[in-house]
Amino acid sequence: MSRVKLIDVTSAAPAAGSILQAINKAFGATPAMFRAVANSPAALQSMWGSFGALGGGRLSAKLGEQIAVAVANRNSCEYCLAAHTALGRKAGASADELTEAQAGRSTDPQTAAALQFALKMVEQRGQVAESDLAALRASGYDDESIVEIIAHVALNLFTNYINIALDVPVDFPVVQLRKVA
Repeated sequence: MSRVKLIDVTSAAPAAGSILQAINKAFGATPAMFRAVANSPAALQSMWGSFGALGGGRLSAKLGEQIAVAVANRNSCEYCLAAHTALGRKAGASADELTEAQAGRSTDPQTAAALQFALKMVEQRGQVAESDLAALRASGYDDESIVEIIAHVALNLFTNYINIALDVPVDFPVVQLRKVA
């Protein structure tokens, strides 16, 4: 059971209500995470705006979802793992690609480099070395893409923390967390 009230569009503050309507239109339902975040219209606006901005960025939706799956698995966020696995499938990732992403792996070297960097960002709290950026550049990422990878990590940390701290009920098909060596 969620540790905060899950806000319904009909009882939401006006600022949150319009965003919840947009979310409902995008998903065909209003996922519990957004209903929890709607307790703060400012936080909801920040989160939804970030999803929209990054969705229109340079990185593909598929890679964005693979990053989200890797970060969710590393942080043991069952909600985000379930949600981004479902969204990853819609973005064209196979079940195998998403399972591999949970461990920060991919058969595509460029994707693998992004996932490894994303997990290093999580594990080292952003304290990456110049050599880590050089490895991304050698894999074909430019500065714009590198900043977007970091932005995806930051957004997913936000959603992971919301879902874990507030014990938001998972309303997507459950995906098994994987232990990573």
